[in-house]
Amino acid sequence: MLTLAVKPTVTSDPDARPHAVVIGAGFGGLAAAVRLGARGYRVTVLERLDQPGGRARVHRQDGFTFDAGPTIVTAPFLFEELWRLCGRDMREDVTLVPMQPFYRIRFEDGQSFAYSGDRAAMRAEVARFSPDDVPGYERFMAHSEAVCRMGFEELGHVPFGSLGSMLRIAPDLLRLSGHRSVYDVVSRFIRDERLRTIFSFHPLLIGGNPFRASGIYCLIAHLERQWGVHFAMGGTGRLVDGLCGLIRGQGGRVRCGEDVSRIRVEDARATGVVLAGGEVIPADIVVSNADSAFTYGTLLGGRTRRWSPRRLARASSSMGLFVWYFGTRKKYPEVDHHMILMGPRYRGLLQDIFDRKHLANDFSLYLHRPTATDPLLAPPGCDAFYVLAPVPNLDGGQDWAQLAEPYRQRIARFLEGSVLPGLSDALVTSRVTTPQDFSDDFLSFRGSGFGLEPVLTQSAWFRPHNRSEDVANLFLVGAGTHPGAGLPGVLSSARVLDSVVPDARVCA
Repeated sequence: MLTLAVKPTVTSDPDARPHAVVIGAGFGGLAAAVRLGARGYRVTVLERLDQPGGRARVHRQDGFTFDAGPTIVTAPFLFEELWRLCGRDMREDVTLVPMQPFYRIRFEDGQSFAYSGDRAAMRAEVARFSPDDVPGYERFMAHSEAVCRMGFEELGHVPFGSLGSMLRIAPDLLRLSGHRSVYDVVSRFIRDERLRTIFSFHPLLIGGNPFRASGIYCLIAHLERQWGVHFAMGGTGRLVDGLCGLIRGQGGRVRCGEDVSRIRVEDARATGVVLAGGEVIPADIVVSNADSAFTYGTLLGGRTRRWSPRRLARASSSMGLFVWYFGTRKKYPEVDHHMILMGPRYRGLLQDIFDRKHLANDFSLYLHRPTATDPLLAPPGCDAFYVLAPVPNLDGGQDWAQLAEPYRQRIARFLEGSVLPGLSDALVTSRVTTPQDFSDDFLSFRGSGFGLEPVLTQSAWFRPHNRSEDVANLFLVGAGTHPGAGLPGVLSSARVLDSVVPDARVCA
């Protein structure tokens, strides 16, 4: 039998600028593309899904618009800088509205705490729960400011390419309690257990367990106070659309439905990518916004020293996420834009999720009602919602094909009995995302929601580097690399490229 070898298609372009290929159109990849375009590269972004955004894609059904992933914007100057690099003003494309309060935290007994950036209002809220803790709260916020200044403002965009760079900051890490957990640090200042919960839950927003995430992540409290918490009118997808417009304006391309099967490596240098259909796209540099475990384990075939399959198997991943998007034929004006609904357990639930990998009967939830700010995200007289529950990642062995609907129903019953009365009769549209979807759609290792767990031994130099140690001309951005997950983290990972990628305008 005669077999004919199929010669791969090699894509070329008459544009003479050095070519950068970006794998993945999440916020890290899109921000990287803008920065590379501003530094003289011709950029091609390849996204395997049918729309850009990655975890920030948009679901539209039955007249409702749902942001699939990130729902709030902190440190908006990181977005504004991308528009300025293109000689544009972000306000021409996106309207950011400050949230007040940032979110409302509701406990099982119905008590709630309005968390905001207003200093006087926050002192009053703390005093309402525990008057004796007001001085400790003030000291905690001063500590958070010091940590934010070092951990985010000074080091968030600095590459940690050598162990020496980590050792140089070790004294500051110890001084700022980076070796302690966030919960331990908060507990040094605050005694009331409910307030300890309120001021320690932030690592969950980036995939961390407050009882073992590095105390460096106490910086989030000050970051939110300093730059606020915002919502993009029209949804987070407006930011995705805006960034894609910037890339096209630079002469770059965003190609959706393009599945990268491997990164081409010749003489230990990345020379382009190969698509699943066989097309070869040559590149002077390759930037991967894919999950770092997928980048090293699959796109490079595991042929690396530091991030070998064995090491990846030993690494600790963040928790999984169960997200239910739903719309109602009635409005719930008493429900805030952002609510955190705490369950009966805090430490015990997190042990079930992170350590035992057990799907517990109870849960804590993040409830998002974007139509509180932008009614146009739902039909007239309706509300759009998204409720998120932290759950075990796929290491727990849960069969989400069987568990998703019963779990959704449990969440619906809880919401109907607490903050959304009449929900079952008002429900008009519904969809869910599980850890299995994170694995299938985003190729997320273990179906985790945020990549590697943000513990000290997986932070900074200990995290996959922004410049690959094994392959020249290969760079990493996104939640799986330094500095980590969350919009400020992934945008800062793209900022790091300014320090480690040659400027094409100089090299040309």
